[in-house]
Amino acid sequence: MDSSLELNSYLVLKGLHILGVVLFLGNIIVTAWWKVMADRTRHPGIVAFAQRQVTLTDFIFTATGAGLIIGTGMLQVIQQGIDVQATYWLSWGYGLFIASGIIWAAVLVPLQWKQAKLAKTFGKEQAIPERYWQLNKLWMGFGMLATVLPLLNIYWMVFKPLA
Repeated sequence: MDSSLELNSYLVLKGLHILGVVLFLGNIIVTAWWKVMADRTRHPGIVAFAQRQVTLTDFIFTATGAGLIIGTGMLQVIQQGIDVQATYWLSWGYGLFIASGIIWAAVLVPLQWKQAKLAKTFGKEQAIPERYWQLNKLWMGFGMLATVLPLLNIYWMVFKPLA
């Protein structure tokens, strides 16, 4: 293959990979921030709106970012002929990303759906049910863990330690 074509495809994949990271981590961090701020108001209308947006933005931005990360990462591994199991930093990166994805899919999304369903019942004058706040505590705890894991990936992806 022509070396300039190879370089261009590498740069395109790398650029899309970075875009995926920005969408993925940016949405996770910003969504958590504005959800916490909305929850602090304890205003049913604001909390309900924020909860609906958490669910929506996860599917638009977090899932799109994750798809870009996975797709471009795998294509780069194939393109460069990297043995993932023999590449310490890449194995750690995959493991952390997969662990975060499992938490997101198995715990956070179901919690978000339950919270969104409850949020549909909030009246403008009605207090938010205690069950919502119980689910919210779980969402925040697991959400912090699911955020820290891919943040650790920045270390592995940037510094690529050998041992």
